[in-house]
Amino acid sequence: MTQLNQAAPKLRPARELADSPCRFPGESAEYRRARNDLLAEEIELRRHIERVAAQRRALPPGGVVPEDYRFEGEAGPVTLSEMFGAHDTLVTYNWMFGPRRKRPCPMCTSLLSAHDGEMPDILQRVAFAVIGRSPIQKLAAFAKQRGWRYLRLYSSAGNTFNRDYAGEDLDGDDVPAFNVFTRSGGTVRHFWAQEMGPWTADPGQDPRGAPDVMPLWTVLDMTPGGRGRDWYPKLEYDAAPR
Repeated sequence: MTQLNQAAPKLRPARELADSPCRFPGESAEYRRARNDLLAEEIELRRHIERVAAQRRALPPGGVVPEDYRFEGEAGPVTLSEMFGAHDTLVTYNWMFGPRRKRPCPMCTSLLSAHDGEMPDILQRVAFAVIGRSPIQKLAAFAKQRGWRYLRLYSSAGNTFNRDYAGEDLDGDDVPAFNVFTRSGGTVRHFWAQEMGPWTADPGQDPRGAPDVMPLWTVLDMTPGGRGRDWYPKLEYDAAPR
């Protein structure tokens, strides 16, 4: 029986849970009513995120990976199956840093900088590989410049992995993508891929997945100004705000 078919616990209505005991200096009754209404929606959002995660975990087996792709890592050649290490799950991220780029995509770099700090925890549960089409020396040099310590980098310059699992076109345009693979009994299968792109974007919004994997946007979504419409991360800034 899948997780989706198991009887779900009966949940109290979100509006009942949203009678928050929190009170802050100077808040008005109008603010508290509106904040509790928002809290009910936040509770519903949390529940929806969990429902989607359960549906994702219940996916049937994905396709068998057509070949054991060979990559170049910082310590030498490695195959996709070897990237799993001791784990049965491998998460890969296609880094937009192909050979045509002098420097990598700032958005990818912002995301990976955050994930580098989380990597000691992530690697307790699953394997994680960052894959770019530039030579490994170029990938590693930028990682060192950026101060990354834990990300495991691999070059796919000699294979079709990015094309097969990120949808990069024959002209070599970079495409960012998360993919998840599983290994069981020596068989490697594709489990899930990020499939939300420009064609799924709502009017006035940049393409993004759900939930958003970039901590940057999660933090900004909690602020009055939100994400904005004309600001994006850069590789460097003139001066760090204080």
